[in-house]
This record gives sequence, C-alpha cells and structure tokens, in this order.
Amino acid sequence: MSTVENHEAIASQSALRISEASAGDYFALLKPRVMSLVVFTAFSGLFLAPGHINPLIAVIAILCIAVGAGASGALNMWYDADIDAVMERTATRPIPAGKVIPGEALGFGLVLSAFAVTILGLAVNWLAAGLLAFTIFFYAVVYTMWLKRSTPQNIVIGGAAGAFPPMIGWACVTGGVSIDSILLFAIIFLWTPAHFWALALFKMKDYGDAGVPMLPNVAGVPTTKTQIVLYAVLTAAVGIAPVFTGLASAYYGAVALCLGAALVWYSIATYRMAEDDTRMIAAKKMFGYSILYLFLIFSALMADHLVAMFIAGGHA
Repeated sequence: MSTVENHEAIASQSALRISEASAGDYFALLKPRVMSLVVFTAFSGLFLAPGHINPLIAVIAILCIAVGAGASGALNMWYDADIDAVMERTATRPIPAGKVIPGEALGFGLVLSAFAVTILGLAVNWLAAGLLAFTIFFYAVVYTMWLKRSTPQNIVIGGAAGAFPPMIGWACVTGGVSIDSILLFAIIFLWTPAHFWALALFKMKDYGDAGVPMLPNVAGVPTTKTQIVLYAVLTAAVGIAPVFTGLASAYYGAVALCLGAALVWYSIATYRMAEDDTRMIAAKKMFGYSILYLFLIFSALMADHLVAMFIAGGHA
C-alpha cells in the first residue's frame, strides 16, 4: 500500500469516530523529549549571544521556540502515522494508538506553528520568527514528507532542522546571524548523523518494516559504522572551534577536547563491533553518549561564558 493510500485509510477510519484524546495525548504529540533538547540549545544560543535582551522577552522567545518545536513534532506524527504504526518504538504514539485523530493532529500542529511564529515576530524580531518558520517547514515538509522516505541521507540533510534552535536564540538577542551562531548550528548539524545512525543500527528491523531507507538498511552495517566514525570526528573538531572564534576560552577548549575524544572513542568501539552482534551494545552506548555529549558541550559553552562575564564584571 502506498503512502497516500495509507494516509487515506487512516483518515477514513478516523472520520467514523469521535476523538477520545486527553491533554496528555496532545502533549505527547509535541514530542516533549525532543522539545526539551530544542529549548536547551535555543536557550544556549540566546545566552551566548552578545548584547542584552529583556528577561520577559527572553521567556517569550523560548516559549515560542518550544511551541514551534512541538508544532513540528505534531505535524511529523500526523504525516508519519502510517509508518509509526508498524515500528515498535513508535506504535504507542497517540495517532497509531488510536487516541488522536490525524486531522486533529494536523490542525493542532498548524495552529501552534502560526501562533509561535507570529508571537515571536511581534514580541521579539522577524528574523528570529522567519528562522523558526523555516525550521518548522524544513522539518515537517522537507525532512518528514520528502527526505525521510526517499534517501538514506535523510538524517544528514534533515538534521538542519534540529540545528537551527541555537541560531534562532542568537537572532532573538542580536537580530542577526554571525559566524558564532553558525558554529553552534554546525555542532548540532554534524552531531546528528552519528547520533541517529547509532540508533538506526539497533533499530534496523523497525526501519526495514516501515520501509524507511535508513543508511544501515540501504548501504549496510559496515558503511554505516564508517560514517559514524567520520561524523564523530567532524563533530569533535567543530566542538573545539568556538575557541578560535573567541566565543569560548581555552578552558572550554580543553573540556571540548575531552568530550570529543570520548565521542570518537565510542564511535570507534561501534566500528569494531561485530556485524553479527545482535545486542549492538556498542551502538547503544554510542547513542547514549552522543546525547550526553551534546548536553555537556553546550553546558560547557554556557559555563565558560558565565565565568567570563563574572571576571569581566569583577574588573569593571
């Protein structure tokens, strides 16, 4: 059955009943775990940006970015309801579980998108709002509707959607884009493939059943493991780059070097993993550490910036 036919079947079945969704079901549509990462990296960009922003405006900005991220999640779940239903890790999501009607999820996502972009533009600035609108479009349309089902490079290109939040946060303060905000974007953009391909290694059956052309299913496990090492090295290198643009100090550089070395080590352990290892323990550890890496690298940037502000204040 084609994607269009799958969506039509789901829609026709849903049209015959009334939604029994709870507030918790709608909250689940927002992909709260993904949203929390978006909020964290967006706040990092806002915090690291030069200049001043009214605290109330900053709260509004972060709220709008969070709502925009949630809207993207709802639109993604609406369109992917057919493949979510056949994947073990997504089968309990609100739409395939029959708790939310697809049309309601679509409307929910569109309304939240319009709200988030409009309020961000009116309360903060229209460059930040434009970047948020583009991020929602990129994730919901370019990645979800096109790349995800058509190319094994879906995560590489689609990763841009998850990399925009710190740039949006930066734009909220400065009204512009700089080499430093692009660097924050690049860290997440290059981190995404190794992170998701590690997941794809131990979820190959899920993606195969759903017909999603993830790299391990298309190019094979050896190629995927090589690509994980490559992107881990690139991520580690770019993670140190803020030292050379003046965004961070050498102390941050030392922390970033250690964090990046650990990321590369986990990627090499994954590379050395036996192809017939059904437990995929090394890949699971790589996936878990990659999440920790992103949290720690942005935390280190903010801690370094906070110390620099304290020292500057002491000398003022």
